[in-house]
Formats: sequence, structure tokens, C-alpha cells
Amino acid sequence: MSADTGAIVAAAVAAGAAVVSLAAAVVLSRRVAQLRRLVEQLQADTVPLVRQARVVVDQAATEMERVGDVLGSAEAVTATVDSASRLAYRAFANPVVAILAFGSGLAGGLRRLFGAAPRPLERGAARPAGNDRSEQRTATARHRRRRKVAERRAS
Repeated sequence: MSADTGAIVAAAVAAGAAVVSLAAAVVLSRRVAQLRRLVEQLQADTVPLVRQARVVVDQAATEMERVGDVLGSAEAVTATVDSASRLAYRAFANPVVAILAFGSGLAGGLRRLFGAAPRPLERGAARPAGNDRSEQRTATARHRRRRKVAERRAS
């Protein structure tokens, strides 16, 4: 009986293993079915989102091209205005300076002619402190301004 008993035990263990394997196969097949449904649902949700993202990216690219065009136009306008202002400066700077110089000279001449010139100090009158140096500074500043104007006219 020992051989028969061993065969029966082995058959029972094999039957139990078969039942457990069958149960595991059923559980796994259900999980696989759930995963398939989940993947299908994800595809149904994500495919339209990806399409929308592509549309948005295309629109953004189009807008970036427009912004690039606008920046290019702004740079062109800036360059045009800059060159126009340089041209206007070159065209009007010398005549305006000449007119101002003429007016200043005319005004000084008229002041001297009609006696509005500054009165010289009387003999023995004290000069204000530091007057000589301030006159030197004023003359030096005038000289610098005249030199700058001459340099501008030359260029």
C-alpha cells in the first residue's frame, strides 16, 4: 500500500497544484483584461491631448515668427530714425550754431552801442575775492566749447 498511497498523495498534490495554477491563471487573465481597458482609456484620453498640444505648439511657432518679424521691423525703424536724426543734426547744427552766435554777437554789440556794457571797476576799488580765477575758468570753458564746435564742424 505504500506505493498506492504515494501515488494517491502525488495525484492529490498534482490536482491541488493544478487548481492553484488554474486560479492564478484566472486572476492573471482578469488583471490583463483590466490593464487592456486602462490602456484603451489612456489612449482615448491622451491622443486628443497630444493633438491639441501639437496645434498649440504650431500656433506658438507661428506667433514666434510674427514676433520675430515685428522685432525686425522695430529694428529697421530704429535704424531709420537714428540715421534721420544724425542727418538732421548734421544739416541743422552748423546753421543753428551760426544763427545763435550771430544773435549773441549782435546782442553784445547792441549792448555796447547803447551803453549797456558792464562798467569797469573804479580805481582803487577792491575786486571781489577769487574774481581773477573765476574769469580764467570762464575763459577756459569758452575756449573748450569753441574747440568742440570747431571739431563738430570739421567732422
